[in-house]
Amino acid sequence: MKYIVELDGVNKIYGTNHVVKDLNLKVEEGEFLTLLGSSGCGKTTTLRMIAGFEEPSSGSIRVEEESIEEKEPFERNVNTVFQSYALFPHKTIYDNIAYGLKMKKVPKPEIKQRVTEMMELVQLEGFEKRYPSQLSGGQKQRVAIARALINRPRVLLLDEPLGALDLKLRKQMQLELKRLQKKLNITFIYVTHDQEEALTMSDRIAIMHDGILDQLGTPTEIYEHPKTKFVATFIGETNIFDGAVTAIDGKDISVNVENGTIMGTGENFKKGEYITVSVRPEKMKFSDQPVDGFSISAVVKDYVYVGSVIKCMVSLPNGNELKIERLAGDALPQIGAAIYPYWRKEDAVLIHNRDNLIFEAIENITLG
Repeated sequence: MKYIVELDGVNKIYGTNHVVKDLNLKVEEGEFLTLLGSSGCGKTTTLRMIAGFEEPSSGSIRVEEESIEEKEPFERNVNTVFQSYALFPHKTIYDNIAYGLKMKKVPKPEIKQRVTEMMELVQLEGFEKRYPSQLSGGQKQRVAIARALINRPRVLLLDEPLGALDLKLRKQMQLELKRLQKKLNITFIYVTHDQEEALTMSDRIAIMHDGILDQLGTPTEIYEHPKTKFVATFIGETNIFDGAVTAIDGKDISVNVENGTIMGTGENFKKGEYITVSVRPEKMKFSDQPVDGFSISAVVKDYVYVGSVIKCMVSLPNGNELKIERLAGDALPQIGAAIYPYWRKEDAVLIHNRDNLIFEAIENITLG
């Protein structure tokens, strides 16, 4: 496997604020990798360090196996596309796209050929003589992408490039970006806080939380097998239970939670361990009688209709809410009905709780 971008032990500290913490990340050649996380998690800072707009406090960054920490941004074989477009308002679309080549003193015939190719690639033929003020938001973003791609970078960095677009246009541009990336076989490193966008576009997703890389995997791995409580709650909707392991029978694990007992499957868990259980709404089932291994009860409170899907909201005795999701037309219990939620044991994701791990570490130190 060839890695085109490698970050080893990268840290970024601003005064007392440790923004990126011991980040190790390897990006495969030709892949679409998304850095995903909430505001302040360190994803944009990471992108800016690769681009050369920020210097790492420690660690190393390599592009094509060459260290780039000492290189200026224009010396790195990467280009960046920003949310703000950053187009020259007084220049035509042709001149905006050609700007980088003119700075490199590329011959005019070659510039014309490459600009024409880029205009066709981003589907803006015939717009050469227009100015940015005459374009829509989506068209401006295509110009910004073409301007970055015309330099033929090995890696294209994109910092929330679709954030300023309306929902319909953003979804359209997601598909166009993915098409471009596959056609050109250029490595894309994409920053977003939009989970659906990341799942739609990415070959792999790197989820960052509080400066730490929480999980790296394919969209399916991230959604179906989250490794931390944060990942489980950040990607899509889920029902969360916190409790203690009461019994282990092979891979079958019983967990005692505040409202009763639930079950799941997993390995490397200990009896008495405090864990988190995540169950997606579409995996939830319900019965009018207790199901073997499950003893939680609930009352149906409301329904939310979202087109092809109906979300059933149910309340546990302690007031916590669960979601049960079904396709429109499927049978669902009546509002006010008492039900017993359950699921296939294999559909529950059991997660080691970090608080429990920290407690054990402190206990080990205390007890020697």
